[in-house]
Order: sequence, then structure tokens, then C-alpha cells
Amino acid sequence: MKFAALARSAALVTAVALIPATTAGIAQVDGRAGPEFARLFATYERIKASYVEPVDDETLIRGAIDGMLASLDPHSAYLDGSDLQRLETMIDGNYTGLGLSVQMDDGAVKIISPFRGSPAMEAGLKAGDYITHLDGKLIYGGDLDEAVSQMRGPAGTSIRLTIFRTGREEPFDVTVTRGLIDLEPVTHEMKPGGLGVIMINEFSRDVGADVFAAWEALNKEAGGRLNGLVLDLRANPGGSLDEAVALSDLFLDDGQIVSQRGRAQGETYIYEAETVYRGQIAEDVPLIVLIDAGSASASEIVAGALQDHRRALVMGERSFGKGSVQTLLPLGRDAALKLTTARYYTPSGHSVQEGGIEPDIAVPQLSDPDLAKRAKFTLRESDLRGHLVNEAALKDEEMERDKREDPRFTLTAAQLEEQGIEDYQLHYALETLRRTTPSTVARRK
Repeated sequence: MKFAALARSAALVTAVALIPATTAGIAQVDGRAGPEFARLFATYERIKASYVEPVDDETLIRGAIDGMLASLDPHSAYLDGSDLQRLETMIDGNYTGLGLSVQMDDGAVKIISPFRGSPAMEAGLKAGDYITHLDGKLIYGGDLDEAVSQMRGPAGTSIRLTIFRTGREEPFDVTVTRGLIDLEPVTHEMKPGGLGVIMINEFSRDVGADVFAAWEALNKEAGGRLNGLVLDLRANPGGSLDEAVALSDLFLDDGQIVSQRGRAQGETYIYEAETVYRGQIAEDVPLIVLIDAGSASASEIVAGALQDHRRALVMGERSFGKGSVQTLLPLGRDAALKLTTARYYTPSGHSVQEGGIEPDIAVPQLSDPDLAKRAKFTLRESDLRGHLVNEAALKDEEMERDKREDPRFTLTAAQLEEQGIEDYQLHYALETLRRTTPSTVARRK
């Protein structure tokens, strides 16, 4: 996909909105910034003249740009070459590599989540793992884009990752064979009792249509009498804003889905129901939305909309807390600026930034044997250096509630394994639906 075509594609929410920007507009500089630019230019000249080794202009200019953006927030960035190709990947949903969502955490590459069915998941990599070496080469303190580039490569080739995992005394090596990561954004499964599960792995193209198709397939398999539905948004890092709105609209027939508010004129939008799909599906079917710490951005838009409209019961763990919108501003033909320009809000006016979506029923993933140890190192937006602060000034205890022990959940991973329960959160959601009749669901309009 060429950059020009990319700039014409739909808005993204990891969150990224695409808008045009003229070169002249980008080049305008406030005259009051003169002294600051004089210092920047003086620094550039001193480096060029006195640094121990020659430095090319491209390195210095790129470093200055990266430094400016790093002083803002974790999601603003300069994109060119391979970075723009990765943005294309996020839209199209296929590439060759390991199938990991990663984030830089104080100089370390931390796994947010392996994608379902990916080589990374099959190799046993888990959310919260730290990657310290690639093929024996230390990557700590390095560049995230460079690390990601090394992990990508032709299908069938292998790479050795050195992993530090909470609860293990020593790092260990995992060899992963790269594959074609043709992400299935939507999969579905029928469970006993006429209960359907729709798993949304990411918000790439046509997710709304894919969920509608999954619903029709499940409803047909159930003979038109589906007794309950689970939307699984766990470990879903986000994607297209349009698809988040479309998916929400499937289950809503009235009201606001999400709004975004920015400082600049034209950066405030309200997205309403009934703009993508007329009416709603599964109108009388009990609905549960599953989220966890890996559910970010577009996932939080859907969970927040269905929760605020009381269309669904949200269950699991507090979500990631990425409530900002990034706008892609073209800088010439082959580069762009991904700049945070707005925050988004749920229909009730709740900002997702930092605090995320709080589940109606908090359910820990008891089937994870490392749950207690991993919880101490779970990475969320509020843990990222330089993150935007929520305007509501959230108190620490509000974001720590999900770490408190709940006396209702005492089974160990070993006990659950003996019972044949591999995914406790999904098991709990399904058991909740089995105990619920259509007249007592979370539809309380």
C-alpha cells in the first residue's frame, strides 16, 4: 500500500485519525519561538563541528524530531519507511513475524499480548514477559522499532528470544519460528446451552461486518434461539475507529457511541448509533463483554459504549486505559507525524485515559498459574512514562482496585485444570449467562 493510499484510508484508533495537512501549514512557526530555535540550531552546529566522529544531518534531524515527540506522550511519533509499513499491517491485518503486541517499558521490550493462534502464543510467550535479547544480542535500552524489525522476517525462519518472566529466577530462551500472521480479526464458537462466543482479536478492516456474519452463523447453529452471547475483547489492542463504531452500532439502536474532544478546531466529533447499521442484532439476547489489561483503545470504546447504554455486562479486569486519539499528518511523500490531538469519551462523558474501563464484575484469570506474580507487573497506560493525565485526577486507589484480593475467587490454576477449565474468565461469563434468563439481563432501559 502506497502512502498516498494509506492517507486515504479510514480513521484508526490505536487511536489514529487521518487528516490532510499542507506543507505550508506544517512549516508555519510562531515567531515567539525564535530564541528556542536559536538554541536548537546552536546545538546542531556544535555537534557537527565538535563531536568525536562525523555525524550526518539525517541522524541529527531525526534525533531532534524523536526527542521533541518523546517529550509529549508515549503515542506521538515520527513515521517513515518500515513504520508506515507497520501502520499498513495494522489496517490490513497480515504480515510475517511472531504475532506479538509489544511496548517499550523503561528501556525494556515488554509483551502486552501474543495474538491468538500466533507462533508467539504457540511458543508459550505470555503477556508481561520481557524480551531482553534477540539471537543473543542485548536489546535493553535500544530502539523499539529496531527490535520489532528484527522480530519480523520471512515465514519459516527462526529467532531466539531471551525472556525474563516474573516468578522465574533466571531468564530463559525461547526459539520461535516466524509465520504468516494472517490475523483473523473475528472468530466464533458455540458453547453448550445455546451460548455463543465471538472473539474480536483486533479492529482491522470489516470487523463490524465480520461480527455480524459471526452472529448470523451462531444464531443459525442455535436454530434461531441463541440463549446468550459473549463478546471477547481480551488482549485486543485496538485498530480502526470506524470499526469500533460499527461494532458498537450493531448492538445499539439509539444514542451516542463515543466522542472525541481536542484543542484544535475540527478535532471534536460525536459518533452516534444508527449511522452504520439500522436497528440492532441480538436485541433480546443476554450479552457479556470480556475485557482485560490488554484491551485497549478501540476495545475500550466498544466496552464503554455497551456498558454506558446498559446493553451489556462488562466482566474481567480493568482495561488498558488508552483514551487518546492520534492524527496522522503527512510530511512529504514518505513520512508522517503521528500526533496526539484529542481524548475520547464514553457516552456518559467518562474519559478512558489512565483509568480505563472498570468492569461491572471483576473476574481474575485464575487459570493463569502465575496470576499473582504477573499482576504486580501488568502494564497499563498509567504505567507508561509521559502518559497523558486524566482530567478527573484519578486517585491511585481507584486504579488499584483490580489488584485487591476477592474472597469469592479462591480456586487455584491446578484445581481448575483438574476440572477441565482452561479459561476461567470465559468459564465464569458462560456460567453467568446460564444462570441468567433473558428477562433479567443487563438490559435495564
